[in-house]
Amino acid sequence: MADRATEKKWEALSPFELKNELIDLAKDNKAAHTMLNAGRGNPNWIATEPREAFFLLGSFGLAESRRTWSEFEGLGGMPAQEGIAGRFGAFLDDNRDRPGAELLRKSVEYGTSTLGFDADAFVWELADAIIGDHYPEPDRMLHHAERIVHAYLVQEMCAGQAPAKPYDLFAVEGGTAAMCYIFDTCVINGILRPEDTIAIMTPIFTPYLEIPHLERYQFKTVEISATKMNKDGLHTWQYDQAELDKLADPNVKALFLVNPSNPPSVMLAQESLDHIENIIATSNPDLTIITDDVYGTFVNGFRSLMSTAPRNTIGVYSFSKYFGCTGWRLGVIAVNQDNIFEGKLAGLPQSDKDRLSDRYSTISLDPAGIKFVDRLVADSRQVALNHTAGLSLPQQVQMSLFSLAALLDTDDTYKKTCQAVIARRLKALTEGMGVPLPDDPLAARYYVELDILNYVEKTWGKEFAGWLEQNFEPVDPVFRLAEKGSVVLLNGGGFDGPEWSVRVSLANLAQDDYAQIGTWLREVVEGYKAEFDKS
Repeated sequence: MADRATEKKWEALSPFELKNELIDLAKDNKAAHTMLNAGRGNPNWIATEPREAFFLLGSFGLAESRRTWSEFEGLGGMPAQEGIAGRFGAFLDDNRDRPGAELLRKSVEYGTSTLGFDADAFVWELADAIIGDHYPEPDRMLHHAERIVHAYLVQEMCAGQAPAKPYDLFAVEGGTAAMCYIFDTCVINGILRPEDTIAIMTPIFTPYLEIPHLERYQFKTVEISATKMNKDGLHTWQYDQAELDKLADPNVKALFLVNPSNPPSVMLAQESLDHIENIIATSNPDLTIITDDVYGTFVNGFRSLMSTAPRNTIGVYSFSKYFGCTGWRLGVIAVNQDNIFEGKLAGLPQSDKDRLSDRYSTISLDPAGIKFVDRLVADSRQVALNHTAGLSLPQQVQMSLFSLAALLDTDDTYKKTCQAVIARRLKALTEGMGVPLPDDPLAARYYVELDILNYVEKTWGKEFAGWLEQNFEPVDPVFRLAEKGSVVLLNGGGFDGPEWSVRVSLANLAQDDYAQIGTWLREVVEGYKAEFDKS
């Protein structure tokens, strides 16, 4: 068993680095049949129909390439636009029984009838993009793809309530790239400056705690902690108004959050959304909000701050978790066309304006007029390579097909299935632990954060809880789980949550595994209790 000094050394690192040590411990456990790594966020399901449509569409794209030019073996041409919608209709008729054909047929119908697309232009974009024979044009995002993903974001991030002005979207290589691009462009363009104060809603995904302190940013941070408890003394992972009121200080230049949260996986309550909106209206109108909403699709009626405070918010969404496509690297940045960022750029000191005009002078005759979202695109490619910016076209096609699958699923069958899978796993976990199943309509339940010390105190009293704190490191439970049952969990303290909490991913293991994890968690706590009784 790892000694306390070793545990103390490891708990100073990111939980994702600690995880590697735990994996080594779990692998060394010869008595365990299989390592159960519930520290990973990668889901163990995939959305099949949008992928089937993608591969069938690829067959059509290749047929169109050969139709255009088949003079040489192994060499095709570029799909031609004229009449392509008719040819696609015939192709789908010939392949009506193949997986994905029905989604493609309905997608073209949705694009033309609901979004008003020209059929040939839409189908040509799909066929040409899946072949990937051009640089992205426009470089920020393909025209039809942007409209489709916009409709998806309104449905899933805004509870179906479209903003007064639409969003400009930038398709990027997952949520990770989105965050890197946003922070860089905000600093380059004086939206945020080194040593500015930013607020972070905690607990939060650990890299988002680390990024602000990197040498290139050096932000000062204020934490807004989810301190609310319910009448039973359990965490709700919501925020008291006193915590949110920290945002009223105009010296706080930005708010950074994951919603629903990671690791608690709980959506911001409507009262918190309203309170933040009121703070912006009355006390801190220039507050920049950066929200990562990757888990929003797992909560019915989810609303993002990009919906309730669209002028101030830069929204980030990744398709990775909901559709099981972390390897595709599909994300999008959303900036409302009515935003505070253009005003911030216009209000910069002349020295900054001159510096930025020089920076962007090679890509526009009016560099001062380049919108904030288009600066994101240029900065993502060091400006000089702006003409080759943008997410690869096949990736944009798959993003569009994921979006269309959700838009056309009017009964939310896919969503309900994903939610049911997670709910079964949570039930197995809590039954294994011997604790009640929590009921929270705001919970995505992609992860759960379990506060072991709170559980100990409520079950056995403060004396035992105090003894536990005095004699063990907060990461000791995750070490014991790795050594006892080859179970890998992440320590919640590394997310700036309660130090004695653990994060369990409900996305990546079989249902029976969660029952076993729950049982071993209970046995670990009972082991502490036995040691306490002997002492």
